[in-house]
Amino acid sequence: MAQQERAVRTRRAVLEAAAAVFAERGYAAATIAEILNRAGVTKGALYFHFDSKAALARGVLQEQLRTEYHLPRELKLQEWVDAGMTLAKRLPQEPVLLAGVRLSADLQGQDVLGSAWPAWARMTSCVLAEAKERGEVLPHVDPEETAQVFLGAWIGVQFVSQAVAGWADLDDRMSALYGHLLPAIAAPAVLVRLDTAPDRGARVIAEVRRNSTALAGVSA
Repeated sequence: MAQQERAVRTRRAVLEAAAAVFAERGYAAATIAEILNRAGVTKGALYFHFDSKAALARGVLQEQLRTEYHLPRELKLQEWVDAGMTLAKRLPQEPVLLAGVRLSADLQGQDVLGSAWPAWARMTSCVLAEAKERGEVLPHVDPEETAQVFLGAWIGVQFVSQAVAGWADLDDRMSALYGHLLPAIAAPAVLVRLDTAPDRGARVIAEVRRNSTALAGVSA
């Protein structure tokens, strides 16, 4: 067990170090030597988990998709809003998410690295399809098409926020995006119940952490 736990910690340290370097320098300029230095591990330990720089980048992209804060809600559309707002809150603070943004936008490297964009679009499409089945989404809405429109807008919001405000206004921009898109797809009775305030992400994250603390206390 101790060996397994050590391996898990090592893998996590390598991923976090790689994410920080990729986020700062991009894929092409990142070096294994700098990642090793930041992770504080040996070359053998790194290559035990990842056999190349490309494998490391793919690992970071996969990790990005596993870091979603999710709580079940009465409305599936609120779950979708919460996913986006928590991501907007966390992105400027978490190297794995920042690296995912930069790696996904690396058009030259996509053939080798892939991109998180298709997975985010699929997740959005699935949530919107379920919301439509529940009557939360207007009948004419195509979940797949809406997911693609939202993805393009969300990518644009990220880059504009980074360029204009160094991510400081990402919460506000994400809230505005939902505020413009939801009236076009949500049933009126559902729309008035949705919380898209700029601080929604922070409140959901705090709720998730409270729940986790409570569960840890019960387990202990």
